[in-house]
Amino acid sequence: MSLPSAIPDPFYTAFRGSFTSVLSWAQLDDFWQTLRAQADAGWFVYAIGEPLPQQALTAEQMTTFIQAIDALLHEDHYEDYCGIVYTDSKTQPSFIKIFDPFHLGSSCGSSGNPPIPGWIVSLLPPQALEASWPLPENRRRWWRQLWA
Repeated sequence: MSLPSAIPDPFYTAFRGSFTSVLSWAQLDDFWQTLRAQADAGWFVYAIGEPLPQQALTAEQMTTFIQAIDALLHEDHYEDYCGIVYTDSKTQPSFIKIFDPFHLGSSCGSSGNPPIPGWIVSLLPPQALEASWPLPENRRRWWRQLWA
């Protein structure tokens, strides 16, 4: 994956920034509580492979997303740890990467090209990211049913 670099963009700069893992399921529960408390902050949620969101979520939509993504991660990530949610801050997040349990690869992003997550949650309006795999139909259905 290569990100546009001709003109610095706040979204791409944030995407390339420093992140910390939400390693355990208990930490994830705490992190969701932090996000719920900030649900009305104007979050954009972008499912990579779907059209870019045109507006921020309402607090109710954000709460719905948190519930749905938490259930999906618990159902599809067959590990006794989380480790697939990364954030720029666990207490005052503004940018979150959530990796799809079915397309993990190396999510640490130690190379110059960070891997593409399945979902981005950001206070910045997202810019296009190109996945290295097509979005599976089951994920498209899940995403679209979430907002139906």
